[in-house]
Amino acid sequence: MLKFLQRLLLFALMLNNLNCSGQQQQTMNTLVDGDRVANARQLVGEKLAQDLTRKGLKPGAAIFIRAFKLEQELEVWVQDSLQFRWFKTYHICKVPGELGPKRMEGDLQVPEGLYWIEVFNPKSSYHLSMGINYPNASDRILSDPKKPGGEIYIHGACGSVGCIPLTDEYIREVYLLALDAKTAGQEKIPVHIFPCRMTETNKVNLLKRKQPQLMPFWENLAEAYDFFEEKKLVPKYEVELNSGRYILEK
Repeated sequence: MLKFLQRLLLFALMLNNLNCSGQQQQTMNTLVDGDRVANARQLVGEKLAQDLTRKGLKPGAAIFIRAFKLEQELEVWVQDSLQFRWFKTYHICKVPGELGPKRMEGDLQVPEGLYWIEVFNPKSSYHLSMGINYPNASDRILSDPKKPGGEIYIHGACGSVGCIPLTDEYIREVYLLALDAKTAGQEKIPVHIFPCRMTETNKVNLLKRKQPQLMPFWENLAEAYDFFEEKKLVPKYEVELNSGRYILEK
């Protein structure tokens, strides 16, 4: 029985590596290469442009992505003048692990925190994928110092361990929105990942009851959530060196 459990754990870790670290990184020169991007343009490009225009938004405008683990939702917001406006919400196929941040390699957790897209992969094993900058400065302070894990992607194929999987249909849209924003000059596309919508009700009735020891971390994340909810602007921040807290610019 013990050997079986050990083999099962090893298989899970292999899946984690396959899903998240097995995706080849691509440079800006190859972002638009590959039949899959061309195919995505053919399948959803025209409709995507029409949806943007219908809402008074411009193709290629800067975007902001928010993901909520409990609700299994990924939102895309598009910049209109200075503020961001909601564009679409996409269903996340599944969220492995539990509520709470990723803190070490192989823990099967989806990270929670303030990130940005740093890798585009048009030839991913999971259709199309975009990698976020986990571990970020906060994670490197709060996570396992030797093996915090890494290679966290938003990708297609609707299956994953430790990443954010969408259907191929949805990843085509999100990938094109991000790619067009990047090509138009958006240097960093922010991706904020939360355990849930950080309402007072959820914080008191859900998060505090579930894992009270994580409340200082979640309250810190809630500052970024509240900032955007109020201003519809993505907060600028620094990371406090000793605590790993996000310090927002007011």
